[in-house]
Amino acid sequence: MDPGTASLFLQLGANFVVGPLLNPEIFKVCNRRQVAYVPGCGSVSEIGLAQELGAEFVKIFPAGSVGGPSFVKNIKAPMPWSNIMATGAVEPTEENLKAWFDAGVGCVGMGSMLFPGDVIQAKEWGKITQICKETFEIVRNVRK
Repeated sequence: MDPGTASLFLQLGANFVVGPLLNPEIFKVCNRRQVAYVPGCGSVSEIGLAQELGAEFVKIFPAGSVGGPSFVKNIKAPMPWSNIMATGAVEPTEENLKAWFDAGVGCVGMGSMLFPGDVIQAKEWGKITQICKETFEIVRNVRK
């Protein structure tokens, strides 16, 4: 969210920074250390600015709220060089992941869909492992 926090994580050994918003000051911290910063963007203007500041990847967030796979497809048409990660509204299902990858994302991010709160609370670690394995298999298949 801010350059101080990004600096702290870098000092602790992070080799990339991902945020929910675009903060130009974080680019200064990351670019100086040659570390990737993947900012959260919700508009074409933010994506363009992030690219001008040095982003190799941008995260659309919240992806479902800014237009879903259609938004990605519409960005990639005039800006095919854009490397996009979708987070928010990404689900570990074949239908959902296929839609995102068909639209042109390079990768996706998931949190609570891979690590459900109730499963963590129940300490069902094997279930999380299974969800992740199934999701990786789906991604491998839809990216072919």
